[in-house]
Amino acid sequence: MRKIRQVLRLHYEHHSSKREIAKSLGISRNAASEYLIRFSACGLTWPLQPQLNDLDLERHLYPSDMAGQFTRKTLPDWAQIHAAMKQKGATLQILHEGYLAQNQGGLSYSRFCTHYRIYKKSLKRFMRQIYTPGEKVFVDYAGPTFPIYELGSVDPKYAQIFVGVLGASSYIYAQANWSQKLEDWIDAHVRMFAHFGGVPSLIVCDNLKSAVTKVSRTEPIINATYQAMAEHYGAMVLPARAYKPKDKAKAENGVLIVERWILFRLRQRIFTSLADLNAAIQALLPEINGKPFQKTAGTRRSLFESLDYPALKPLPDQQYEFAQFFKVRVGMDYCVTVDGCAYSVPWQLAGKEIELRISMGTIEVLYKGERVASHAKSHGQTMAIKSEHMEEAHRRFGSWNAASALTWAQTIGGSVAQLLQKLLEKTRGHEQGYRLNIVFKKLVEEYGDQRMELACARALEIDAYAISSLRSILRLGLDGRPSSNNQIQETQLEHPNVRGSAYYH
Repeated sequence: MRKIRQVLRLHYEHHSSKREIAKSLGISRNAASEYLIRFSACGLTWPLQPQLNDLDLERHLYPSDMAGQFTRKTLPDWAQIHAAMKQKGATLQILHEGYLAQNQGGLSYSRFCTHYRIYKKSLKRFMRQIYTPGEKVFVDYAGPTFPIYELGSVDPKYAQIFVGVLGASSYIYAQANWSQKLEDWIDAHVRMFAHFGGVPSLIVCDNLKSAVTKVSRTEPIINATYQAMAEHYGAMVLPARAYKPKDKAKAENGVLIVERWILFRLRQRIFTSLADLNAAIQALLPEINGKPFQKTAGTRRSLFESLDYPALKPLPDQQYEFAQFFKVRVGMDYCVTVDGCAYSVPWQLAGKEIELRISMGTIEVLYKGERVASHAKSHGQTMAIKSEHMEEAHRRFGSWNAASALTWAQTIGGSVAQLLQKLLEKTRGHEQGYRLNIVFKKLVEEYGDQRMELACARALEIDAYAISSLRSILRLGLDGRPSSNNQIQETQLEHPNVRGSAYYH
């Protein structure tokens, strides 16, 4: 906006010279002179009417320049105009005609060109990127989705279009997925690498949730599954800065090409499955990669074969298997629960935070980046406990059974085995039997094999089928005394005070 009102105020109210006005307002002396001349010729007088704003004042002094200029609704989207000018055959005149067709009373062609040049000058300068062959692949999703009418469904489902572009050759890959979720995001990368026949060193991606857990300019946190996939292929993930599209300009251009040369051409076809849509996309990819460049020799295909492909890292022997990572805390029973099934971890990790890697068939336990346990994924089971994960005492309890206990008892003696068997028949449950066996072993350690055998024989002889009776026999030393239930030996006592049985008759 011109500084007309300030010039008039300094001239008429402060009686400043044109030189002083120019110096004060930072304009040229000729401009100040022109404003005063035009003001005198337009028929206005100073002081100005209160309702006369700066826009009306400029219209009085420059009627031809201001005609139809300041209607806000007629202003074009200069970013779109700038993007359209990059297309082959585009001119400002053609774009101006299209603009006027939608906006009656819009800018004149001259003002349209002037404003566009001003917009171009306002754009930030950027450094031309030089891409090393095989170094970078730029990945992103296209803005438009594509409808798929599944059989028997009236309403369409919309597929997301994944696009990957190699840096040096601008070679393009595209595929359709149902969503931008992690599993589809990983699947798109795996298929892209297989299509390339190799892996670039860096993956430049946007900051979507499937790729970046925490957005940061200097220290972004990559999604654990995405990071594991990249490491599997020997690549690194480099997220673009937020709101910096030039960081992934290759992806932006690739998306634009896919939208125009693939999606637009397929718009009138009806697809009933994701596989059919992907087949159509794959059929058109060779065409856009084989299209000659406008300003340089060759095609994307030829540059890919000569530059990027020889520099790509070889594919690993096995394709990456999708897996998700979760941080959990181990219970005091040194188990973690996944989908209703308890999986054991080494007992030393009870109460500690660990990381689970869950794939289609495997559950892996990671502690400080190291794998400490692995289980086949349970289907219908409620527990998956490995004995090597158990504490020694717990391992003994878990592996105990009555047969093994009787086998051990037989090594001590037949009476020990016989008494233990009778006591086990009276017990209820695994735990009570285990405890009984432990008591027997402790008594053997305390009194020895021989005394234990004699004590058990004594208990069997008097039908004393209880641990308390066995303890009493050993404690009182009754295991060393002969006894019989059938013979009672009476000791004859001779004493003056002993009357005998005849005394009472």
